[in-house]
Amino acid sequence: MIKHGSLDDLAAFAVVARERSFTHAASELGLSTSSLSYAIKRLETRLGTRLLQRNSRSVATTEAGEQLLRTLEPALANVRRALDDLGRARDVVSGTVRITATRQAYETVIRPVLADFSVAHPHATVEVLIEYGFRDIIADRFDAGIRLGEKLQNDMIALSVGPELRMAVVASPSYLAGHSVPASPQDLTQHRCINYRLMAAGNLYAWEFERGDQKLEVKVTGPLTFNEPELMLDAALDGLGVAYVLEQDAKPFIARGELVRLLEQWTPPFPGFFLYYPSRQQMAPALEAFVLALRKRRPAKTTGRAAARRQ
Repeated sequence: MIKHGSLDDLAAFAVVARERSFTHAASELGLSTSSLSYAIKRLETRLGTRLLQRNSRSVATTEAGEQLLRTLEPALANVRRALDDLGRARDVVSGTVRITATRQAYETVIRPVLADFSVAHPHATVEVLIEYGFRDIIADRFDAGIRLGEKLQNDMIALSVGPELRMAVVASPSYLAGHSVPASPQDLTQHRCINYRLMAAGNLYAWEFERGDQKLEVKVTGPLTFNEPELMLDAALDGLGVAYVLEQDAKPFIARGELVRLLEQWTPPFPGFFLYYPSRQQMAPALEAFVLALRKRRPAKTTGRAAARRQ
């Protein structure tokens, strides 16, 4: 016999097991961590077995918890689909759309539509995680991702959601006062360059250049390495070296003379941001509404492959 609150406790357990964190799960569920902890203990007492191993740093499912989760997740997914269908019937969009995006993608693509989306769909929630490496959005339970892209992967739907972009090689006037202006991309190997580390791949990003039929990748060296483009731009503004950043980020500083653009003829436009998501027969209502909001803002091309080149 199912007692009152059992289904809520089971759903709470599934979120904790997925997030591997009471803090993150409590935030998602809108509960305090103490209330959530009590719900899990209540469920474990009712079932007579421990479902989660937890300490001050981590949470993991026990063998019994993993077995329960394998049975529980498909059932909860069916419940969510049934609720989505009811929402569609009432023409009400609800649920959460989880998106992984870079900060530039958030500022360029997501932020401009949030106000109108929230007004149009007050029962829907948008959750954005800012990161720069590509994520397995299926394994990590994201609904979609937004990244820069020229090459497209299989088994994803990709939607162009922004204009073409350009990279810019920049340095401050104070840096150039003590260094010669590079005449070609290869000259950058003689400069103090600000590197970008690709966290997912674990290596340094080779700067990409193209002019006509010529395509080059230059591995630069320098005293600084970052995993966030904003910090690279800051370092260039501080006169610490040459940076390779998005033109849109550097443009205001170039206009004010705080940065000087270099090798402009070697950085042509390339396809901009893509929103990519799994190819499914039925899209969740919240994601469907969010995609529609992006389409209204900018008519976009869709492809059956997902974006994957620059991070």
